[in-house]
Amino acid sequence: MIDIGDKAPNFTLPASGSTTISLADAKGPVVLFFYPRDDTPGCTKEAIAFTGMEAEFAELGVTIWGISADSVASHDKFAAKHGLTMPLLSDEDNATCDAYGVWKEKNMYGKKFMGIERATFLIGADGTIAQVWRKVKVPEHAEAVLEAAKALTA
Repeated sequence: MIDIGDKAPNFTLPASGSTTISLADAKGPVVLFFYPRDDTPGCTKEAIAFTGMEAEFAELGVTIWGISADSVASHDKFAAKHGLTMPLLSDEDNATCDAYGVWKEKNMYGKKFMGIERATFLIGADGTIAQVWRKVKVPEHAEAVLEAAKALTA
């Protein structure tokens, strides 16, 4: 399980908009939010909240990326439907989710399955984990991440 102060695991993943994104190519701090599935209520609210604050993050030099196991085609459809502007990365084999410790056994209605635990990582410009939010509750989460980003870049 990675934590504050650890080196962020590198990755290179296909992303919405027919791009490929690598953590090694990031210029400055990165907000990396992992979410379970495109176009579900909580994930939609979270992605819309980050999109609505993207300019404020950009002023701080902070990039926002979302990651789920959905395909790039699903991400493109999700982004178009909700006006999402940040890249959505596709981790279909769950290797990046596993590296960040968010690929977990979940339990819903007594049924166990593997899935992504909603989590956010604030990665400093030096590539280390500056802040971690696990088992994220969506309301006011993007605001809390922005405040942490302000403190990191101050």
